[in-house]
Amino acid sequence: MSEYYVHESSYVDDNVSIGKGTKIWHFCHVQSGAVIGEHCSMGQNVNIGNNVKIGNGVRIQNNVSVYEGVEIEDNVFCGPSCVFTNVNTPRAHFPVHGQYAKTRICEGASLGANCTVVCGHTVGKSALIAAGAVVTKDVKPYALMAGVPARQIGWVCECGKKLGASLKCECGRNYEEFEGELRQCNSEI
Repeated sequence: MSEYYVHESSYVDDNVSIGKGTKIWHFCHVQSGAVIGEHCSMGQNVNIGNNVKIGNGVRIQNNVSVYEGVEIEDNVFCGPSCVFTNVNTPRAHFPVHGQYAKTRICEGASLGANCTVVCGHTVGKSALIAAGAVVTKDVKPYALMAGVPARQIGWVCECGKKLGASLKCECGRNYEEFEGELRQCNSEI
């Protein structure tokens, strides 16, 4: 008996590693060299490209393609139909064959439905990208990003709630700004 679940309509190529407790639902394709951690969920019609690395506890909703060059760390949420790219200047008649820009989605980040992350950027720890936003530059940890192109409109707690001016969350976590970035300080939890 397998330690993970793959729906019968999905394809998993050879040379793939899938962690314990992971579920791959309808019409998915996991390509050669992919590494998927434990307790992940791939919704309907998800494509995991060659050599992609996905951490533990990742949730990828329906209709998402994670292309080669993208790395997703632990506990990331990818909303329905969010988009990743891996080539900055694509041309059909000048293929790049393995020369992909690196994109990193850090631990605990959330990508809203239909957002786009242009390749070559890092989305910081616990950042929150709003639905429909287009990320065209690196995103700071805990940043709340919205718009086209995405711009920072505030800060969010690790739990996902928007932080007010006090930078104290109702969940008990406290933050402080230091040199333009947010960092967690003494918390009640």
